[in-house]
Amino acid sequence: MALLTAGCSGRGGAGREANPSDVETGDFGDLSGVCHGGSATGAPAQGVTAEEIEVGVFSDVGFTKQPEFVDAAKAFTSWCNAAGGINGRKLVFEVRDTKLMEVRQRMLDSCREDFALVGGGAALDGLGVKDRLSCLLPEFPAQVSQSQNLQSDLQISALASTYAHYEPYFGFRSWLLNEAYPGSAGAVGIINGDSPVTKVLGDKAVEAIRAAGGTVTYNDLYPASGVPDWTPYAQAIKSKGVKGLVFYGDFRQLGKLEDVLTSMNYKLDWIDPTNNSYNKQFLRAAAQSADFQNNVVDLTGAVPIEAADASPAMKQMHDMFAKYAPGAELALGSVRALSSWLLFAKAATSCGDQLTRRCVFEAAGTETDWTGGGLHTPRDLSDNDAAPRCFNVVQATPNGWRQADFAPDQGLFRCDVAPYRYTGDYGAATTLADVGKTLADFE
Repeated sequence: MALLTAGCSGRGGAGREANPSDVETGDFGDLSGVCHGGSATGAPAQGVTAEEIEVGVFSDVGFTKQPEFVDAAKAFTSWCNAAGGINGRKLVFEVRDTKLMEVRQRMLDSCREDFALVGGGAALDGLGVKDRLSCLLPEFPAQVSQSQNLQSDLQISALASTYAHYEPYFGFRSWLLNEAYPGSAGAVGIINGDSPVTKVLGDKAVEAIRAAGGTVTYNDLYPASGVPDWTPYAQAIKSKGVKGLVFYGDFRQLGKLEDVLTSMNYKLDWIDPTNNSYNKQFLRAAAQSADFQNNVVDLTGAVPIEAADASPAMKQMHDMFAKYAPGAELALGSVRALSSWLLFAKAATSCGDQLTRRCVFEAAGTETDWTGGGLHTPRDLSDNDAAPRCFNVVQATPNGWRQADFAPDQGLFRCDVAPYRYTGDYGAATTLADVGKTLADFE
């Protein structure tokens, strides 16, 4: 469960004080004028003054110690403010550290103070969604986890990795089972952290793997906090003859499991540690088995961190973080968060001086071809239930992550995905009607 979230704690966003060499253009990738100066007046909404806009960033940092959401907030707000802010208003962020179990408490704090939630996420986010809708707080998350919050009202995900009704990894799973490693199709295993988040993800994966032509021969749970000895699990995987393994949970635990499998000289055709493991920390955790086991993940259309030479937007992201969040390790969560910040800022800038929640939310919802300036494949944000379009695969090696040979057909991506819509019932999203509200109440 720990790998599902990221962040840090504390107030920030005014960033370091800009000096003349820090002045930015406010353009990012193929987006122009995301941030710029102006002469803002008044306080048209909660969290908005003539000088500042306060937004909340949800995170489980007190539990996970994963900082990518706060690093993204620090880097983007500093960059935006150096360009003049949002029509002259400076962005200030408050990290709402849920420490895993304090989702409601932090949501109530945000309801009292923030203009919007941007670029964050929490593993147990379903616990706070009713409070968020009750206070009519819009959300532009980097990550959504639980079914109660997936595609809930007043929420726009710039770069969704999880869908309420569609399997986000169907193209990837079909490629694994039918093209790359067809010998693994008859022996797929799933091992899952025993938590309310990952258990649902595991159930969805079983349905999708079967739909893609695979057979699940091993399906097990482990305590979400981890186990002292992974030998029994490794022996069960070997005895079942598992050839492809999907792992949901803390990637540090997977590193321990892979070490045991490797010491047993048992090599799988592939292991999917899920894309929250797409970071340097997983590479360190799996270092002893990195050249033996085959870890592959689907980035669901996000430009790989390593592809700065092939993507001007990714190159600019690297430069932004190096300047305003030096020392930060970029991960997939960083890309998701930055796309969310760019979406929010572009929409807020378009609203002019009279900045309201409704204006920002409606402006963001008009984006039908959103790429975060070139950070990922296009997303139609006007359709809350749009199906995934593309996938792209990276592979872990002792020398870092590299692009796998997955036959891309559109630059860095493969976009011949046939969407798969779930047939199982995995829970419903929370609506305004569930808390006695309507869009007429949203201002």
